[in-house]
Amino acid sequence: MVGTAPLTAPWSNWAGNQRGSATAILRPGSPDEVAEAVRDAAAVGGRIRVAGSGHSFTAVALADDRRMELSELETGVSVDVARRLVTVPAGMPLHTLNGLLARHGLALPNLGDIDAQTIAGAISTGTHGTGAGYGCLSTFVEALTLVTGTGEVLHCSADEHPDVFAAARVSLGALGVLVEVTLRCVDAFVLHAHERPAALDDVLGDLPALIGRHDHVEFYWFPYTSRVQVKANDRVPANDRPLSRWRGWLDDDFLSNRVFAGACRLGRAVPALAPGISAVSARALTERRYTGRSDRVFCTPRRVRFVEMEYGLPRAALPEALAALRRIVDELPFKILFPVEVRFTAADDIWLSHGYGRDNAYIAVHQYVGMPYEPYFQAFEQVTAALGGRPHWGKLHYRDAASLAEAYPRFADFRAIRDRLDPHRVFASPHLTHVLGA
Repeated sequence: MVGTAPLTAPWSNWAGNQRGSATAILRPGSPDEVAEAVRDAAAVGGRIRVAGSGHSFTAVALADDRRMELSELETGVSVDVARRLVTVPAGMPLHTLNGLLARHGLALPNLGDIDAQTIAGAISTGTHGTGAGYGCLSTFVEALTLVTGTGEVLHCSADEHPDVFAAARVSLGALGVLVEVTLRCVDAFVLHAHERPAALDDVLGDLPALIGRHDHVEFYWFPYTSRVQVKANDRVPANDRPLSRWRGWLDDDFLSNRVFAGACRLGRAVPALAPGISAVSARALTERRYTGRSDRVFCTPRRVRFVEMEYGLPRAALPEALAALRRIVDELPFKILFPVEVRFTAADDIWLSHGYGRDNAYIAVHQYVGMPYEPYFQAFEQVTAALGGRPHWGKLHYRDAASLAEAYPRFADFRAIRDRLDPHRVFASPHLTHVLGA
């Protein structure tokens, strides 16, 4: 039987900006128990939302009825090293998956910068890394198993229910409960990381060449300055320049988390200091080069809490968007304490992917918890929406279904699949009604 628990503890996401309570907490142990829970909810007009590790900033995982957690879901693990395929429970965290793959000499081709999300949560919101030749993590999905709103267990791939497969790889949890995922991997590889300070104008002037000569590239702009930190990762044959434990602790723990947290607290208490703090931060991160296992280079610890909005834009629109963003930051009545992150992805064919049909540049704006952010995010959204921007499904935004339908060519097709798979709206929520329609 499906494990349930009475409502004893409210739920909140990692950032603490989404909080709610469920009428019941469901912890199924098998796909059959997931299907049973769905049928039970449908029979009484109930609703279910699946919550993973809470790393979305939107209310996408917020339950107003029953909350389902997949931490106890067992579907078995299958690793086909020769074909480079792995099949795992959808509730498995990415860091667990990365360790599993490494033990078999495999890896995901690309990753974002944190590995705390569940696989289901990461692919359902279009989580991505950076690299002009790589789409979001959902592009690595070869097959998936979905429990629909009628309790049907549906196996989907490019050959089996291909329309559902095109929709379900980025679905916001609106089509059903992902219970199992098959991912296409690559042989394990080593990355050479090169991080360096630079002038923003120089980076933008060299951007096409910069993107073209590196496997993965991103940069961080420090508000109130003209400085950025560029990060380029490239595949190399040997892990011959590992980062020392001391340097790793100093840069990634002490400076990037502990010292930065203190600087943010100071900036929140005395906002006038924010431009100076940003300038010091831009100078504090010096150049470094090192090699390491791919997932350990891609992913870094994030312990300073923040809220975030991120928009995918046509790549050619990036300079205009950044110029407008610099003006917005200078004119705000409050200060910004976090740098702005810029990344790049390749086009894909997933209906609700931010990269559907086009190469993207992503701009992510952040603000330290406890600081005002809505005027900042809203002004940024007005700029990016006018440039054809699509909001990241797991990051804060203010778009509704009517506006999003204009941004996604296959939006109506996705809604038709939703009507078919979840006719009674078992997986509905106020947030999904806002972004997908009633």
